[in-house]
Amino acid sequence: MAANKIIDLIRNAGVVGAGGAGFPTHVKLDAEVDTLIANGAECEPLLEVDQQLMKYKAREFVSALEDARELLGAKKAVIALKSKYKEEIASINKVLKDYQQIEIFEMENFYPAGDEQQIVYEVTGRIIPEGGIPLMVSTVVINIETLVNVNKALKGKSLTEKYLTITGEVENPQTLKVPLGTSLKKIIDLAGGATVKDYKLIDGGPMMGKLVNIEDVVTKTTKGILVLPADHKIIIDRSVPIENDIRRSVSVCCQCRACTDVCPRNLLGHSLEPHMIMRGVAYGIDTDKDLFTQADLCCECGACDTWGCPMGLHPRSIIVEVKKQLAENGYRREDNPEVDSVHPMREYRQIPVSRLVSRLGIKEYDNHLPFSDKNVEIKRVELPLTQHIGAPASPVVKVGDTVKKGDLIAEIPADSLGANIHAAIDGKIKSLGKSIVIER
Repeated sequence: MAANKIIDLIRNAGVVGAGGAGFPTHVKLDAEVDTLIANGAECEPLLEVDQQLMKYKAREFVSALEDARELLGAKKAVIALKSKYKEEIASINKVLKDYQQIEIFEMENFYPAGDEQQIVYEVTGRIIPEGGIPLMVSTVVINIETLVNVNKALKGKSLTEKYLTITGEVENPQTLKVPLGTSLKKIIDLAGGATVKDYKLIDGGPMMGKLVNIEDVVTKTTKGILVLPADHKIIIDRSVPIENDIRRSVSVCCQCRACTDVCPRNLLGHSLEPHMIMRGVAYGIDTDKDLFTQADLCCECGACDTWGCPMGLHPRSIIVEVKKQLAENGYRREDNPEVDSVHPMREYRQIPVSRLVSRLGIKEYDNHLPFSDKNVEIKRVELPLTQHIGAPASPVVKVGDTVKKGDLIAEIPADSLGANIHAAIDGKIKSLGKSIVIER
């Protein structure tokens, strides 16, 4: 198939990165590199989507990986996953006999192994420049679920469904497939309901996930829903107002630099020093541009909070606030300096996931979960026009229109970065706004 045809099919299907920020996949694959990495490392504890897709959808994602490798002109493609994934490795190896330029790279079980900067260094030995992207070192990283969606796109199928892990305080934790736009309340019902009365929800994993409401919906980047008691430490930490975080930091931070010592970006040799940003905030230093713009290097993994700070402070929250204020005032790092070498202690300061799970207080939820690929009946979906990096999609339907699953309902605005959105169920358009609501 011609390269422009492949790009068009992926673009038309509305495929974006299935985790993280949702970068449009047709843009990511419109490049030339020498190495393509399929990210199967599953960064967050408790989430199992990519792990289970590698086992049950090996042929689909490997086929898409080969198509993407040829499209990018890459000499090789590498499936990076954790060595503990024995069943997944066996499943993939059964398929790889038909693919000569794809290999497996086994990683240790550390956090955040699935971060693309970590995975590029582990697989290739190359360090992405500060604030840069894998393309700068002739590499593209794409996760497993995204490849499954690419496989569907190349068969003419639009992106209308999402795999996610629902776990925590629910009756039947599992990984399942649901239509995009399904309410989180319905997701909890599909898992048999909550097992505690007073609970909160996190969209994502316990380290990087965000607090969400039960009225929110599944989007193209939803990887998991974690149901936790309202008084769980993870929930309490997420709920602290930024003003309180700053006041506590001014009073309590002892500049021990433990947050910097465990920072994955710092260990890659980048000039991110969380303890220095904490010092700058505490002492009201507002003239050192280099000090504060280093916040843009932060991947918000939370290692500084959970694994680093002995005082129970939240360096990540403060860095995120600094990043926000920098963006609002038009400040950003002006270059992407190259990095000569990683920190000499990087190997010894990696965070073991098993110990991290214990520290987070989620060991009781750390179980291998059942996987369901069956279709579920949903009568109402709400599809946000922004489920990706870039401009919101522009509706091409009006209230009262009848649509079929897979129909285009919102398109990429002209000359913009974005992604198409398609009807996730058959039904009628009930409302238009920041989201499109469809009901059967």
